[in-house]
Amino acid sequence: MNLNQKRDQAEGQGKEFLVFTLAEQEYGIDILKVQEIRGYDNQSVTRIANVPSFIKGVTNLRGVIVPIVDLRMKFNLDKIEYNHQTVVVILNVHSRVMGVVVDGVSDVLMLQSSQISPAPQFGSAFSTEHLMGIGTVGERMLILVDIEKLMTSDEMALVESAAA
Repeated sequence: MNLNQKRDQAEGQGKEFLVFTLAEQEYGIDILKVQEIRGYDNQSVTRIANVPSFIKGVTNLRGVIVPIVDLRMKFNLDKIEYNHQTVVVILNVHSRVMGVVVDGVSDVLMLQSSQISPAPQFGSAFSTEHLMGIGTVGERMLILVDIEKLMTSDEMALVESAAA
């Protein structure tokens, strides 16, 4: 098997993304980073003083203290009331367990490399370093988030200290 055949075979397998919504826009994250999906329970999140507003607090998940980040607030979207569809996606990022609050989860999609376009560049006004690209499935467009880059930016160091 030559190099092109190996690449074609690897591309043929595609990559699975968990699809979630924020402000009626669909996003995708690598399914391999997802540990579990839980309903959001405000009672189980302990708020921590002096952390950015996008850090909701921490919760105890089977003996592990897990920081909870509200992605709506992280992405500077309008704040909404949480409802029965609001969920916390528990992630494994760089050997660290953390949760992200999203409006809802819809499905898991398999995307081939041909269905993923590079993230558009907006200049210095908007950072796209945490985007993997734009995925298209029929009429659907997904913003593919590189959750490891997003969760290891400088401000995410605050999440680490909050959980410690």
